Amino acid sequence: MKFTRRPDLAPQTRIDIVMLAWLYRGVYGKMTAIAKSYRISRTFLYHLLFMANLQLETLFSEEKLLFQKDHRHVEQLLLLLRLEGNCSLLRIASILKALEYYPNSVGYLSQFFHSTAQALPSTLLMPAQRFVFYLSDEIFALHTPILVTIDARSTTILNIELASDRSADTWKGHFEALEAHHFSSLGLASDRGLGLVAGYRAACDMALWVVDYFHEFRDLFDLQRQLERKAYAAIEREYDAAQKFDHAKSASNLAKRLQHYETAQYACQQAIALYDHLAILLHLLRDALHVCSPHGRLRTQEDVRTVLPLLFDMLEELDCAALTTTLKPIRTHIDDIVVPFQQAEAIDAELRAVVPHDALDLLVLAWHHDHLFYQSHAHPRRYHHREREFWLACAAGLLGKEFDTLTALVFEKLDSIVRASSLVEMVNGLLRPYINSCKGQITQEALNLLMFYHNHHRYKSGKRQGKAPIELLTGKPLAAQWWELLLQQVNSTQDATDTDASPPQPPLQLMVNNDGRTDQRAMAPCRALVEHTGAAEQERRQAVPHAA
Repeated sequence: MKFTRRPDLAPQTRIDIVMLAWLYRGVYGKMTAIAKSYRISRTFLYHLLFMANLQLETLFSEEKLLFQKDHRHVEQLLLLLRLEGNCSLLRIASILKALEYYPNSVGYLSQFFHSTAQALPSTLLMPAQRFVFYLSDEIFALHTPILVTIDARSTTILNIELASDRSADTWKGHFEALEAHHFSSLGLASDRGLGLVAGYRAACDMALWVVDYFHEFRDLFDLQRQLERKAYAAIEREYDAAQKFDHAKSASNLAKRLQHYETAQYACQQAIALYDHLAILLHLLRDALHVCSPHGRLRTQEDVRTVLPLLFDMLEELDCAALTTTLKPIRTHIDDIVVPFQQAEAIDAELRAVVPHDALDLLVLAWHHDHLFYQSHAHPRRYHHREREFWLACAAGLLGKEFDTLTALVFEKLDSIVRASSLVEMVNGLLRPYINSCKGQITQEALNLLMFYHNHHRYKSGKRQGKAPIELLTGKPLAAQWWELLLQQVNSTQDATDTDASPPQPPLQLMVNNDGRTDQRAMAPCRALVEHTGAAEQERRQAVPHAA
């Protein structure tokens, strides 16, 4: 709902409204009657009361609360609690109440965040045409889909949309909106969502589409975890059989328990062997899908096309019917799986025209271990760090003064190869706590607010540490912290809206009517309310002047 300033409510009229509200505070139904008489909302009435109390507190109190002293500081606190601290509205209200900041109701907080987010767009606008690689996915709030597209390199959210469905037409409009905001697609990485892929191809028919490796091979690696659990269960059954055999006393019971143990032992060996063989083959499959070979050469499409069918054949040779069922659709997707290696071939040809071949292989190995360094933990992380530094030192000896320039060039080119859309899951992780806190009833304005926060907050760790996504996208550093930029944008938008909606009006002030004259039109509703009061209320009204 959009609120506009009422030109007919002069400052004196607003003062009369506040005086009447003070007079009947605590009387059931009077606030509603005052709001109806002046044709204003109760929210606006309580806002007038709050501002009047604020001015009186400023005039007559030496100890000023932080909220009265610095309203902007409290706005920053609310934004930090909600977005950086990931607090629900109920928890923020409790914090404000404990610190004695007013107002602290959930309704006020909801209105504050809603009005703040209204000034934010759902699609990022660039001043000039920019080519980016899209990562897109669908997130669900209850049964409502949220369509998200981010930039693969900077992780900037380009467009976030609360949609009615996830059909091809909806996704087509999603991508066309990006094109209208000066984004051009180099390609898209996503899962095999029918509407997503069809909508992208309808909007960007000549662009590249890359299947997400995580979704493509997830069932295969899930099967590995299932076989691991079965192997541990078989080990436990073998141990139980051995314990029972050890406690057997009679000869017949010993023979029976021995046969039972031998059966359990054989089943255990089969389960362990099946898991081990599958683990080895999946490790080889994972290595075959790496862009870089162990010798530092970028793999080609033909290399991968040759290796994958062989690995799939060996997997099907294992005594597991579920493997055959899982591999059947993957075999038909080989053309989609090798698309990233098409990018690798083009980049390899481009780099070999600039970088000496021996040094390029060393730099590719260094990039490979640098890439794995940020995906590993503990001991593997230390190993990849040592390998990266070793290959960089070798390349530095060959390149001399050109080492820094050529290293940056090689790393930048290789980082542009996209093989998965898993980075977009980070947005899911960002949204999920807020979706859960509002029980799935999220609005487009809330999504816009989360999009601004994600794009302008700086990463605390990882390869993008100290940089905000929008800084990585534009190459320009931010002038201030994200909450300051947000408040600046909100204030500038509200100023522009107020200027367009109506001529400027004087701010609400505390004024004294020294000449005793009162606007009769403004006081008419007051008299109408006063005439309907009871005797007790009239006595209280008469007691006010004596107290003054």
